[in-house]
This record gives sequence, structure tokens and C-alpha cells, in this order.
Amino acid sequence: MGNDGEAFENRIPEARIGDFSGSPAPAAERPQRRLFERKARVSSLQRSEEAQGRKMSSTRRDRDFQGPQDLADQSDETVDEVLGGRLRIIQKRRGYRFSIDSLLLAHFVRLRQGDDLLDLGTGSGILALILADRHRCGKALGIEIQEELAAMATRSVEINALAGRVEIRPGDLRRPETICPPCSFDAVVFNPPYRRLGSGRTNPDLQKAVARHEIEGGAAEFIAAAAHALREGGRVYTIYPAMRMAEILCRMRSSKIEPKRIRVVHSRPGGAGMFALVEGVMRGREELAVLPPLFIYGEGGGYTAEMSAIFGELSASRHDGGG
Repeated sequence: MGNDGEAFENRIPEARIGDFSGSPAPAAERPQRRLFERKARVSSLQRSEEAQGRKMSSTRRDRDFQGPQDLADQSDETVDEVLGGRLRIIQKRRGYRFSIDSLLLAHFVRLRQGDDLLDLGTGSGILALILADRHRCGKALGIEIQEELAAMATRSVEINALAGRVEIRPGDLRRPETICPPCSFDAVVFNPPYRRLGSGRTNPDLQKAVARHEIEGGAAEFIAAAAHALREGGRVYTIYPAMRMAEILCRMRSSKIEPKRIRVVHSRPGGAGMFALVEGVMRGREELAVLPPLFIYGEGGGYTAEMSAIFGELSASRHDGGG
């Protein structure tokens, strides 16, 4: 966890993908560090009371946290501030924790006022919370198959005073008819597991294993659930390993979701593409926009100016004139 106590915006240059120790990875090692394999925690983009080693005042706790000591198991969980303190996320201290790819996807999503949003495999609820805070969308529903994570995400909704706008439910996206009626949502987002079953070592921690490997569903199941939930002209947004981008595009088309925007994310200029951010439209017309690449690091090892701008936009609510 970041422990400098500075505002989020001022700490951006210290965060690293692949090495969150606060210093750049050696140049010889950085090309080999694959972002989607690491699923690294956004440690220096989050702040927790425990990691900082200090307590918030009881006044601020009562006003902002609505009693996080009662909502978070202090022996096993952290309450982490993200986006300059705009949101607080309850996470397992050593279990599943969200990654920077969730922030990239949140920034890529385009919602219209009143859009109903479905977040498949919501995990900690980070995407649903950011998007509900950032946009004037309608209902936002997060579905999570792991009941413990769903309960934790519900508590995060409560401490951010978003209970009237965001709902988290346990559910199995492999059975989309049990999640919602057909054609119920204007937008679907998901950040699915990146690894096929049998590829690489399966983490002994169940939460991490389900988040990283296609144990409870892969790209096919996520896209099928999105197609079930989307209204005509509705949009789906995802982030996926660039090396598996063809699979996402083919499965979208087979589900009558037309790919409309793609942006490839690179660790640094000159490096191979790591992630692909993809937008598709339900029964949309054929026309694909390939956006300029997004580079995480600059030549000096710090975040690029565009990445810093992305984090700054996410930290500013659209309701306040930001983003």
C-alpha cells in the first residue's frame, strides 16, 4: 500500500506496474513483465489507514466512512482510499485486490445520462463504484459469483453512500437468465479472468484463482451474459490481453455485438501491446475505430503525461465539472 499520505494526483509518478515498490523496474526486466500476468495490485494508487499507521479523526470517520470499523474486518481487510479519496474500497489484506486495468477500463467506458449499467464479475465493486460516482447513470448492478466478495463489495457501496444507486448481488453469469431479464441494460462492463484453465500456476488462494483463471467462466460466458442483458444499441466494454484480442472480437460478433472501438495498452513506447480495451455495440453497424495506443510508462520510467491525465480525470467527478 502507498504510505506517503499525499494526494492521489501527487503520488502518480511513484506508482509502477509490475513493481509497486516505488522505484522503476530495471530496464532489462521491464519488457518481460506482462501486465495481465501480474494482475498487480494498484498499491501506490490506494491508501489504507492500517498501512499509513495512523487513525482518522472520529469526526471524519463518522461523516465520511459511516462506521468502517463496523464494516471492515480489521484483522483481514483494509479500507483503501482511491482516486484522491473520492472512493473507499474494502479489500482483503492478502486475497483478491483490484488492479490498474480496472482503472483503465473505467476511464474507457462512455455512459450517457440515465444509462442502466451491469458490471459482470464485479469483484471489489471498483468499476461499478467509479462509474456510478463519475456518471449520472441509472441503476448500476454488480454481479459476483463469490459470495464473500459480493458481501464485501456491498459494504464498500455503503461506506461510499451509494446504496441508492449501486446494488451488488451474488450470481452466476454462466446462467444469465438468473441475473436479469433479457434486454435490461444499456451498458455492460467486465474485466474477466485472463488465463485459461491449465495455463500457468493456479493460485492456492481461491479468490485470486477465480479472478485470474477461467474457473467460473471465461470470455465466452461473459460475452454471452452481456448479449443477454443488453438492449438494442447497448454497449459492452472490456479489457483483455492483447494476445487474445482475436477471441474477444470473434465472440462479440458471434453474439451480434459489433466491435466499435479498440485501444491497445503498452507498457512503454517500443514495447508490445499488453492489453486491449474494447467497446462493442449490440447489433451495431460495421465500423471499427482503432484508437492511438496508450503508453503506461515514459522513457524515464515514470507515468506518461496521458496516464497522469487519465488518473486526474478519474479523480474528478463529472458532476463537479471534471472528466
